[in-house]
Amino acid sequence: MSNCCELCGRITGLTRHHLIPKRVHRSESIRARFSKEVLNQRIARLCKACHRHVHRTFKERDLAVHFHSIDLLREHPDIKAFVDWLKDKPDDFSPRLSRRKRT
Repeated sequence: MSNCCELCGRITGLTRHHLIPKRVHRSESIRARFSKEVLNQRIARLCKACHRHVHRTFKERDLAVHFHSIDLLREHPDIKAFVDWLKDKPDDFSPRLSRRKRT
């Protein structure tokens, strides 16, 4: 298994990002949309900076409904801009925290 972030591609420590956040797994609409196996298996390996940015940008329900894959996340303009900015930074670079900017 690679230690390369699935969004920015930097080689650094990774976190597990549930593409369908665990907090929404009990929601009937989410359970109707995804099988239990899918709910538990859709996990991306992201660096801390990308993981933090994803959760600062989206509410958990929006992640589950609209951004439940790496490809869908990459297509969003805010995520794309952040990844384009971050991907050329050193692997040990950690951006400063900014205020939450949820959509």
